[in-house]
Amino acid sequence: MSLGYVSLPGRGANDRFLAQVAARLQDRGLKLAGTVQTNIERADRTKCDMDIVVLPDGPVLRISEDRGNLARGCRLDAGVLEQAVAGVSRAMPGADLLIVNKFGKQEAEGRGMAPLIAEALERNLPVLLGVNGLNLPAFQTFAGGLETALAADIDQVVEWCVSAGCHLHEPAR
Repeated sequence: MSLGYVSLPGRGANDRFLAQVAARLQDRGLKLAGTVQTNIERADRTKCDMDIVVLPDGPVLRISEDRGNLARGCRLDAGVLEQAVAGVSRAMPGADLLIVNKFGKQEAEGRGMAPLIAEALERNLPVLLGVNGLNLPAFQTFAGGLETALAADIDQVVEWCVSAGCHLHEPAR
């Protein structure tokens, strides 16, 4: 059972890092399931738009709700997250690795991607995810000591994925 995570400081750092790791793994022929996030800054808003790509090749889903500049609290569109969960679930049977862009509030409450993470681990499918500092205690409780903290080094994380049992395939030419 392999459960690795990154927890990088700075807004969007986990998202950018995991997107780069996913691209590197796909370039090496790894079959991925999961999500990576892109944050799109808008000049007319204080908060970014959040899009996720359902791996391996889409769709791209807007998971943030535009509630205006004065809105506070969670902007996650839980309905769209559930669409992403369904897409990830369809991709998991052929995958070598599950990547989840964020273990967030939904996952801490047992919703969102949490059931898929548990399913992947039960099937010995390695899991790589991002966790921010706020959700780290809930993630550690969820993981029950099975988690491995990974350094912010793309080469090391790719190597962790390979050593965790992922099978590399020849990329299509």
